[in-house]
Amino acid sequence: MKVLEERRSRRTTDTGATVAAGYPDSFWRSLLYFNIYRLLTALVLLGGVLYGDSAFQLGTHDRELFIEVAVLYLLFGMACIAALRTRWRFNVQIAVQVVLDIVFLTVLIYASRGVSSGLGLLLLTTLAGAGLISRGRLALFFAALASIAVLLEHGYEVLTLQESVSQFIQVGFLAIGYFATALVAQTLAQLTRQNEEIAAQRASDVANLSEVNRLVIQDMPDGVLVVDGDGVVRQVNTQAEVFLGALGARNGSDNLPLAEYAPTLAARLASWREGTSDAYAHAGHSASMDDRYGLRFVPVGPQPGADTVIFLEDLTRVREQAQQMKLAAIGRLTANIAHEIRNPLGSISHAAQLLNEEPETSPGTRRLLRIIYDNTQRLNRMVNDVLGLNRGQSALLETIGVEAFVRQFVAEFTETEQAESRIFVVRADGNLQMQFDRTHLNQVLWNLCRNALRHCRGRAGSVQILAQRVRGRRAVKLDVIDDGPGVPPSVRGGLFEPFVTSAPGGTGLGLYIARELCAANGAELEYVESTIGAQFTLTCRAVT
Repeated sequence: MKVLEERRSRRTTDTGATVAAGYPDSFWRSLLYFNIYRLLTALVLLGGVLYGDSAFQLGTHDRELFIEVAVLYLLFGMACIAALRTRWRFNVQIAVQVVLDIVFLTVLIYASRGVSSGLGLLLLTTLAGAGLISRGRLALFFAALASIAVLLEHGYEVLTLQESVSQFIQVGFLAIGYFATALVAQTLAQLTRQNEEIAAQRASDVANLSEVNRLVIQDMPDGVLVVDGDGVVRQVNTQAEVFLGALGARNGSDNLPLAEYAPTLAARLASWREGTSDAYAHAGHSASMDDRYGLRFVPVGPQPGADTVIFLEDLTRVREQAQQMKLAAIGRLTANIAHEIRNPLGSISHAAQLLNEEPETSPGTRRLLRIIYDNTQRLNRMVNDVLGLNRGQSALLETIGVEAFVRQFVAEFTETEQAESRIFVVRADGNLQMQFDRTHLNQVLWNLCRNALRHCRGRAGSVQILAQRVRGRRAVKLDVIDDGPGVPPSVRGGLFEPFVTSAPGGTGLGLYIARELCAANGAELEYVESTIGAQFTLTCRAVT
């Protein structure tokens, strides 16, 4: 809101500067109409004296002077209209014009034998127009000038033409009318100016609000479409175009029927409109378009045929958020349980080792102790995997020689897992180097090779570890391939999800943690469909 206030004050300042430096078009347009009125008045007066009879009382005192002044007044009106094109000094132009109006009309009054001709009323219109156009500026000055002019004119007539002194009362009332007209025009002008300021302020507020609404709608994670009663898309945000495609790309126009843009969505909208009752007109309606999107229809107004706002919600994102919440809850629960299990598990493992070292222990007892020890180790690995879910996986990247690392890893793995070394075959391009955390890479390969060893046929070369550079990219690809039955299609969708496993006694955390470790190192781990066995590909950054 603070930003909006700053914009509002800046916009008001800019508007004020504009009015001070050069008046807006509305002022000049009003002055143009005022000059047209002056021109028509001059034409009527000139026509009245030339073609009218004596009943009009025009030029009764000095007809030639009246005609000459009327012609000059007509030319003056034309000159004023021509001067408007220069847009030069609005206040100066209107002041000069009103002063000369008073002069011309006063002379015409004199030529028509005073105020009794009724021409003094023309100054009322001139003063009213000048006060409104100039927004009340100098309105009282013009009224005073007109009053002095008619008083002097009648005083001159009394002295030279022996006019009646009693007509000073009529002249006085006329002067009062001038001031009253000027005050009314000034008041109306002030009200007009205040209303313009309020309208400008409201326009600024509406513009700011519209901009805020536009930004909010554009940045919404949901898609938003506005469809009118005829089914034409009037507005669409960026996210909706991500879901449905670019609107303008369909026919080069923004006014595209929804039936052409998204037929399925149009059918859902038509079905909703047919079933909407008056009591339900203000309520939103939820539906679904397919497995990916959820729909919500909200009418803009209660009247039939009103615009409808359609909200498109990405159900995949909702499911992912629900999954993350589920994982967070499970992680907190299992972490607490794992901490409680670790101490007694260590005690059991240590006790089994001590019993195994006793000389009197029989072979049968040693076999049972071995089973106890192996299961405690399996449970310990499970506890470590569970605790690894809640720890942030920060990577310490280092340059690793791929071939040397993989061969050393295979030797360590076969010794620890008591597997035959002939099962593993390593093929790597020479001088390949990659960026990875050494501990993380060891854990990822250990998990992949343990799965491959479990499912392979156990023959020579059943598990292949291939390392090669990715063509066209600065990347290294590590493939772990086995000759087993492969991953069933029913399991592939949740292959990297936690706590999902098809192996007896498995935790379902190995591949999930492996992918998380790869992501922490800026790498990708994915399952590649193969005709024989299973293939997992690790793609990471290469060192030039």
